[in-house]
Amino acid sequence: MRATRIFDILENYKSKFPNKKDALSAKENGKWVNYSAKDYIERANWVSYGLLAMGFNKGDKIATVSNNRPEWNFMDMGMLQIGVVHVPIYPTISDTEYEHILKHSEAKIIIVSSFELYERIKFIAEKTGIDIYTFDRIENAKHWTEIIEAGKAAEGPEMRGKLKLLKDDIKKDDLATIIYTSGTTGLPKGVMLSHWNFMYQVHEIDSFLNVDSNQRALSFLPLCHVLERIGGYVWQYRGLGIYYAESIEKISDNIKEIKPHAFISVPRLLERIYDKIISIGKDLEGAKKGLFFWAVDLGLQYKDHGNSLPYLIKLKVANMLVFKKWREALGGNVRLIIVGGAALQPRLAKVFHAAGIPVHEGYGLTETAPVIAVNRFKYPELMFGTVGPKLGEEQEIKIADDGEILFKGPNLMLGYYKDEERTREAIDAEGWFHTGDIGEMVGDNLKITDRKKEIFKLSTGKYVAPQVVENIFKESLFIEQIMVLGANEKFTAALISPHFEFLHDWCHKKKIKFRDNEDLIENPQVIARYQEEVDFYNKRLGKTEKIKKFQLVCEEWTPDNGELSPTLKLKRRFIMEKYKTKIERIYRENT
Repeated sequence: MRATRIFDILENYKSKFPNKKDALSAKENGKWVNYSAKDYIERANWVSYGLLAMGFNKGDKIATVSNNRPEWNFMDMGMLQIGVVHVPIYPTISDTEYEHILKHSEAKIIIVSSFELYERIKFIAEKTGIDIYTFDRIENAKHWTEIIEAGKAAEGPEMRGKLKLLKDDIKKDDLATIIYTSGTTGLPKGVMLSHWNFMYQVHEIDSFLNVDSNQRALSFLPLCHVLERIGGYVWQYRGLGIYYAESIEKISDNIKEIKPHAFISVPRLLERIYDKIISIGKDLEGAKKGLFFWAVDLGLQYKDHGNSLPYLIKLKVANMLVFKKWREALGGNVRLIIVGGAALQPRLAKVFHAAGIPVHEGYGLTETAPVIAVNRFKYPELMFGTVGPKLGEEQEIKIADDGEILFKGPNLMLGYYKDEERTREAIDAEGWFHTGDIGEMVGDNLKITDRKKEIFKLSTGKYVAPQVVENIFKESLFIEQIMVLGANEKFTAALISPHFEFLHDWCHKKKIKFRDNEDLIENPQVIARYQEEVDFYNKRLGKTEKIKKFQLVCEEWTPDNGELSPTLKLKRRFIMEKYKTKIERIYRENT
């Protein structure tokens, strides 16, 4: 029988991978601990029994705020088997957003992973009248194993029979989860997603995957992120061992330890990997440095098809002498990196593919659970600069007259929770979902050009697509983040958040002294160096898009500081407000 509900993945383990030893793995007290398929199923069932014994019913909501760990999955599957709706929440949102989500979702309990999250959320939970449980053991806090123990105590023929009846009653189009959009403006909306929204994609992705049950996937994007979540379900259905990274800071160490065959990333993390590789190359000397950058230049010339024989011979040499070390830095086994959440610079797709590190850019939204399109493995289904063809035949993509991408498909959300008005705004009378993104079709492949709401018009009447410009400037090793400005102004400008680690190294080499970052960004030599970068990348832009003036900021932009969403998108309104004085300086001084 075809798996149509998310928890059918557990039955798939029984039939296809009953002896799987490392279905889920995480570090506990410094050592990797593996949970087998049998362990996974057993714990998910205990969660189901426990929740039933505690009085939970189909349609009730449970919120989780957690790092990636096996317990997240045990709770997820345990909830879904009895029709309880999972509300996963980003750890980096504001207190106002937490309170809104807990009240709006009507969650009955919330489970948090750590002491830090417990300390932050317990007052909000108390305020909203919600019981709080923890994954880590915390003094005076209810531990999640209380649910497990209640399940063990309740287990028996009667409870097993009740669980079977409940599972049989759950249909593929029933609500499985509410994911609150991270959002760059306003309070988050609750996206209602069904079991089939996810499982449709699991089957489509499974049909072309090049990894198998003998291999391992590394997981580090938050499991509350819909892309990492669908990835997790795909890895489980395929039988890969899933290993949860300890933290973003320890990804490099974890990669060396587990040597993954697959992982999911956002473009910014790949950009950082590439920047680090290039900075290492810059520190080489003589022939080694020459060879390194010969290989990089060669990689940047790589095409998705039609590479000449002389080129491929050179590439083979570059792979043996240089790119082999790149692959080793990623564990030596990587066969699949799926990238989404923002635009990937085509140069990165080229150079990583040339280096034998296959990066596959896809596109989607929380509302589409998320995959609308994805690059496959060979041209024309792999085309640099596009997000590939649609995922499955049952999906439809249409470009509206104004360039907006419209979508229909089995993975389209049920709607926004308790918000029919916004649902009608997003999904028109003909059933087309309005993505808010601008794009075009290149053959059967979709190309994203910008966010509809982010394109702005200068006072001259000319339009600027900021993401296109920002992506070009983020190729600079000196620039961590950049926001392009200019709505209703005479010219295009930018706020730049420097790559401070790289900038500090550069200052050290140039013997530039500074007290702190605030002092640093006012240094004339530093400003002059950034002007060089701006002048260099401006050459690739049209007259309207060129950055005429810029201001450096002294902070790194992060989700914690509020400038970025949890998926690392710019929160433009927040940034505009925070740096109002700097923007005034750009447009009102000496203009």
